[in-house]
Amino acid sequence: MTPRRRRLVLVLGILAGVAAAGALALQAFRENVMFYFDPTQVARGEAPQGERFRLGGMVEKGSVVRTPGSLQVQFLVTDFQRTVPVHYSGVLPDLFREGQGVVAHGRLGVDGVFTADEVLAKHDENYMPPEVHRSLKPPGQAAAPQG
Repeated sequence: MTPRRRRLVLVLGILAGVAAAGALALQAFRENVMFYFDPTQVARGEAPQGERFRLGGMVEKGSVVRTPGSLQVQFLVTDFQRTVPVHYSGVLPDLFREGQGVVAHGRLGVDGVFTADEVLAKHDENYMPPEVHRSLKPPGQAAAPQG
């Protein structure tokens, strides 16, 4: 093999390796991306069924139902326009309560029930995830200016 051909094979091998590494990185990124939806978007059918996503809103007052003797809990998440039923099996965060902001990670079933595998609650009276804050604004209301 001539030196020129050897260099060409080396360059092509390096390009193929970089392309393969990029493709693997892109695939891993796509698998780990989790989109956020509010209850109105879920009710409109914008949320993917069977795929993981984040559901955010407020825990509707009077909606939390715990199964005695187990870690099963059901509640409704609302954005004050629509509600989505959520089922969760596990230990809830200490700050989880009715009337508070929540973000749940999980999947939407064909029956319209969101099955969460993780539930996050806001950590103080002033904090709310930006996506939840935007989704709870009445339609047509502009965001308050920053600063």
